[in-house]
Amino acid sequence: MDKEKIERINFLAKKSREEGLTPEETEEQAVLRREYIEGFKRSLRSQLDNIEFKED
Repeated sequence: MDKEKIERINFLAKKSREEGLTPEETEEQAVLRREYIEGFKRSLRSQLDNIEFKED
């Protein structure tokens, strides 16, 4: 996920805490969060798939 989208997620989270979000912003936040989580899962799966166990 690019830096701009992460900054947007953070901005929406801060705005949500401080003043609330419009329905459109709430939807955008949900979409961005889903995209972030899916990217995180892909990255973690990739790392786990590349682990090799070696016996001493």
